Amino acid sequence: EIFEVHIKPLKLGDDVKIEFLAQQTPGFSGADIANMCNESALIAARHGKKAIEHQDFLDAVDRIVGGLEKKNKVITPKEKEVIAFHEAGHATVSWMLEHAAPLVKVTIVPRGQSLGAAWYLPAERLIVQTEQMLDEMCATLGGRAAEKIIFNKISTGALSDLEKVTKQARAMVTVYGLNEAVGNITYYDSSGNDSFVKPYSEDTARTIDKEISKMIEAQYQRAVELLDNNKEKLTVLAELLLEKEVIFKDDLQKIFGKRPFDEIEEKVAEVIEEKEDIPATKNADEE
Repeated sequence: EIFEVHIKPLKLGDDVKIEFLAQQTPGFSGADIANMCNESALIAARHGKKAIEHQDFLDAVDRIVGGLEKKNKVITPKEKEVIAFHEAGHATVSWMLEHAAPLVKVTIVPRGQSLGAAWYLPAERLIVQTEQMLDEMCATLGGRAAEKIIFNKISTGALSDLEKVTKQARAMVTVYGLNEAVGNITYYDSSGNDSFVKPYSEDTARTIDKEISKMIEAQYQRAVELLDNNKEKLTVLAELLLEKEVIFKDDLQKIFGKRPFDEIEEKVAEVIEEKEDIPATKNADEE
């Protein structure tokens, strides 16, 4: 509906699909969508087009989310292959795990500081369970695991992934009380006065470090096992990414089949929708 408002004054090509574009912009606000529409119009104008085409919108999304394309960044064929398998690793693991965010799009086109990127559609949650956090950690480590399985080497490209899972594991252990060894305790201080003194002993600090490392290693090995069991499909996906440079959810469905967890969510949504359509029974007082 928001898209409909912003595209109304624009002249669109016949290949533009509003529903597909909406799927490519998870989390976009009305202002973000307006910016995307303006950017797509500028891209179309630069290419001398009389109407905005589907690809113009996709290029606009990439530019807003990932930054300018780095056409002057020289990437060797071998580096590109590593990046493709890294991103394919993330996509494959997230596809296989129930609580990992489903894929929207993967690209190996370098933009901003990134050599490759993936967009996912995170579920709206008011609370997060342990299983959900562990699945997300496992999917984040999928890129590093794919590099190890395919090349038997690990690159520095997983730095941001390691930073993310380390912060998440530390929060699970020290903030949310989700670790048995440390126990049902939090070291979070909402007053912000814990910057100079650790509120625990050196023994506890060693236990915390050990449990964080153990948690991350367990999810890494889980990712390795998942990818090893699906190595052929991982390779097909990476090769498709090398060929097309950008792939979408439909491409993964052709390789892996429909995500089973999506079917469950769709059935639940259908039941809820059916219940909402049933007219409420009147009480005797209302009659």
